Amino acid sequence: MQFIDLAAQYQHLKQRIDKRIQSVLDHGNYIMGPEVEELELKLAEYVGVKHCITCANGTDALQLAMMVLEIKPGDVVFCPTFTFFATAEVVAYAGATPVFVDSDERTFNICPQDLERRIQQVIAEGKLTPKAIIVVDLFGLPANYPQLEVIANKYGLKLIEDAAQGFGGEINGKRAGSFGDIATTSFFPAKPLGCYGDGGAIFTNNDEYAALFRSYRVHGKGKDKYDNVRIGINSRLDTIQAAVLLEKLAVFPDELVSRNNAANTYSDALSTSYQVPFVPDGYLSSWAQYTLVSENRDGLIDLLKKSNIPAMVYYGTCMHQQTAFKSLGYTDSDFPVASSLCKKVFSLPMHGYLNFETLSNILNTLK
Repeated sequence: MQFIDLAAQYQHLKQRIDKRIQSVLDHGNYIMGPEVEELELKLAEYVGVKHCITCANGTDALQLAMMVLEIKPGDVVFCPTFTFFATAEVVAYAGATPVFVDSDERTFNICPQDLERRIQQVIAEGKLTPKAIIVVDLFGLPANYPQLEVIANKYGLKLIEDAAQGFGGEINGKRAGSFGDIATTSFFPAKPLGCYGDGGAIFTNNDEYAALFRSYRVHGKGKDKYDNVRIGINSRLDTIQAAVLLEKLAVFPDELVSRNNAANTYSDALSTSYQVPFVPDGYLSSWAQYTLVSENRDGLIDLLKKSNIPAMVYYGTCMHQQTAFKSLGYTDSDFPVASSLCKKVFSLPMHGYLNFETLSNILNTLK
């Protein structure tokens, strides 16, 4: 049994993906070939924004956002502590200070109330300049953007949506990737929409930002790649990955239905025995992970392992607990919800090709 069965997905799409890859091999435009532009147009249409700019990976997408927003030393970027390292890494890499925020108890996403408290604390201290918020759509569920956008506007902060896990999720019909000033995603193979290597993208409705992103991703190019008008980076999505993503995007809506059916099956069977994921009214999750909470997490993972059922922990270490951020001086008491979650959460197999037999095996083991 696979935690994420990429092989099953490939077999389902084999002829289409092979044909797309062969087309790239035939025309030979391996970097920024025609499939890249085709993908950007289709992704922008799917998400519902004016611009999609692809890049080499999801971390670069966030780093490019820091560059476009001119985040620098002396600035503060607020972000969740319960997240993957890249979220805070790009802030520190820009020379700015990440200020961590606790989690919402029910959704595990960034807590709006704690966010506002942290913003007010930084303003009251007067040492650093609040500039932006990075919000992560954890486990497939979009964060509480109706509240977060109000807070960002109130304090004049730029809002960045990290939709790497949430891609395909929605709030009242508005899709992940369309919230905030800038949104990013990752096409790492394990993501809801993943390629066969690394890849990423940025979404925005801002024409000026879009032009800067297109420049920065190719060494700060001007009229061409040999006219360098600013200092940029090398972060382009290669054409073969774009070809793969085009075929995966075509079936992505059907896979979302399958993911939600699997999640409903899990929740119906497990809700009386476990804390199952919470999806607020009007929200749709893309179920990057299906995550349970249990005081006996390690024992349950061992039980599953004995039945050859893989389980994963996302995340066992919060940002404030990472050695790289030790100098910031946080303790677990500063983030009681997130510090508790990292000791209790574990995720079950989740992908668009889970069959009845596999689900029954997992549920019978857990029950």
